[in-house]
Amino acid sequence: MTSTVVSIDHGLLRGSFAGGVHSFKGVPYAEPPFGAGRLRPPRAVAPWSGVRDAIAFGAEPPQLRPPGDHPAAAMVWDPAEPGEDCLNLNIWTPDPIAGGLPVMVWIPGGMFEVGSGASYDGSRFARDGVVCVTINYRVATEGFLYLADGGANLGLLDQIAALEWVHDNIAAFGGDRENVTIFGESAGAMSVGTLLAVPRAQGLFRRAICQSGAADRVVPAETALRMGRELADRLGVDATREGIETIPPERLLLAAAELKADMLAHPDPLRWSLEVIASALPWQPVIDGDVLPEHPIDRIAAGAAGDVDVMVGSNTDDWRLFVVANGSMDRVTDAILAGAVSDHGFEAAAAYGLSADDLAAYRAAHPGAGPGELLALIETDWWCRIPALRLADAHAPARSGTYLYEFAWRPPGPGGMFGACHALEIAFVFDTLDLGPNQMLGPMLGGDPPQELADAMHGAWVAFAATGNPGWPKYDPDRRATMRFDTVSRAIEDPRSFARS
Repeated sequence: MTSTVVSIDHGLLRGSFAGGVHSFKGVPYAEPPFGAGRLRPPRAVAPWSGVRDAIAFGAEPPQLRPPGDHPAAAMVWDPAEPGEDCLNLNIWTPDPIAGGLPVMVWIPGGMFEVGSGASYDGSRFARDGVVCVTINYRVATEGFLYLADGGANLGLLDQIAALEWVHDNIAAFGGDRENVTIFGESAGAMSVGTLLAVPRAQGLFRRAICQSGAADRVVPAETALRMGRELADRLGVDATREGIETIPPERLLLAAAELKADMLAHPDPLRWSLEVIASALPWQPVIDGDVLPEHPIDRIAAGAAGDVDVMVGSNTDDWRLFVVANGSMDRVTDAILAGAVSDHGFEAAAAYGLSADDLAAYRAAHPGAGPGELLALIETDWWCRIPALRLADAHAPARSGTYLYEFAWRPPGPGGMFGACHALEIAFVFDTLDLGPNQMLGPMLGGDPPQELADAMHGAWVAFAATGNPGWPKYDPDRRATMRFDTVSRAIEDPRSFARS
């Protein structure tokens, strides 16, 4: 391994070189969000003297990871540790002096509660001529707590600050700042879909990819304020930044976790609001009238992202990950299913709103599926598939391109019970099958995942970033042309294969 030194706006930066790829890790794009900067918008990085090392991943923002005995712990690869200098990013490039290379910026997912750019390896994108960047941003209460005296959407502002840093500095790594693609999965994809509608983000990216998330997970300011007041009451402080700042981040995270557990155990709409109960996301982007002026899907339909190429999709069995992992798949009865999705409960009315006829249609379309499997299908549609279609429909009239995909590969063996579940496509997109368990959902890939599928998906993502065309027909609301990625990948034009409601 040898070193590489580049000059950026803030000073000299030393990275490493191995396997034909230059990497720079833990690079700060904003000052640490603590002390005078806590619960406030990101601040520009101060210049440094000498050469700063960027050879190891930096700290990640404060977050509550799943405990070691939790089913999710074995599936979440996170080598970073929380720390104050957490607003940093990582860069992989084939050649810092090449110039004009397409750039891809990955926004991690994690329910807006966890996540780290260090969990992803962008070296294969660099191998194929792309400058790949993975970022951190504040999550949970540090990033999405909304209080009466402002401070909304700090996590989104972090993402924008990272994109501004990329715009100003990526040429030093061989990248073209006019050809930036943002992409993400789950809450990362929801962030991407939201950024399409954020005025401050305009001009910072040319293309966008949403994987199992779209432009729908936001809450009104009134709802977000209600959550902030509830948290402050639990802590015995005023619902202001000055009040919350007296609480150490670790204690604030624990209180937020207690709040969420209470909400899930006692889903009272008068206390929590329907939007939060339905999504089970107490901390998420808020329509504050400033950073986010209105609902993202409405702004996109009005042409807010008309000059951005968009690719959006989901996994065939997205929500099986959670229904299987928490053990509820086999516990759901016909009565529980009917009660969960009917128009009668307040949760169902907010979330699924399915009639008896709708449920019968699901049963008819999947005659061998048990009630737990049907619930997973319905939740997959509500969380991922239908939002993807709505984003594609909203963006399709734009002069730029709109593309739809579906990831359908199901792992053999024990992992097969999860199906083509949430986040399983990430290893294929990053072409990191050889990393085995050292990546998101790595243990579920099995012993011999199909490299040809990784070649197809990774190649499509690279092509989209470089040209705006991933290699299949543009989306048309009437035909819904979709690329289905499976052992044999193919473009299809069958709306029923993608939407079940």
